[in-house]
Amino acid sequence: MTLEDLLTRARSLGASHRAPVVIGVVGAPGAGKTTLVESLVRELNKDIPDPEHQEYAHVPMDGFHLSDQELTRLGLLDRKGAPETFDVHGYAATLRRLRSPREAVVYAPGFERTIEQPIAGVIPVFPSATTILTEGNYLLLDVPEWREVRNQCSEIWYCEQDDDLRVQRLIQRHIQFGKTPAEAESWVQTVDEKNARLIQSTRANADLVVTLEEISAA
Repeated sequence: MTLEDLLTRARSLGASHRAPVVIGVVGAPGAGKTTLVESLVRELNKDIPDPEHQEYAHVPMDGFHLSDQELTRLGLLDRKGAPETFDVHGYAATLRRLRSPREAVVYAPGFERTIEQPIAGVIPVFPSATTILTEGNYLLLDVPEWREVRNQCSEIWYCEQDDDLRVQRLIQRHIQFGKTPAEAESWVQTVDEKNARLIQSTRANADLVVTLEEISAA
């Protein structure tokens, strides 16, 4: 599987549907989902520099994190990143809206890692965008609320990375955004890796498995 194979598949999915399509990319924390989707969207849009006319858009799940204020109220701050710490119904509703023909911009939320908080309305999805790539952890989770997300996706690709490399990258990311090395390692082992095992258990439900080592080597 190469990057070109994925580009071809994305183009084909968009061409085979009259209505807009959503392609989901799922994987454990630190697997490289965001980097992969950003690379795909950048390449798919390279011949159309004006964002208002581009056919491909990226709407990440991370924008649907609940705020720390709400997580504190719910008693979930120490599990931030777990399935129950996202506005899953809002996420599904946004994807449903994006799958419909649109005459106006849809504004999706993003996630700012420097403050570790979601920010509303920072991702404009223009009516020209008829293929939406969305990436996150729980798109294949087989529980009612997350099935609503799955139902909005034409396909879901599972992104995997060597576990040792993935964990090291994850620790470094936490350090980069403010945790001490000890705090970062503790968070990864007690929170992120518990989530990773849950996500990895959904791998068999994916329409396609993408191994990043193969993409990088191609």
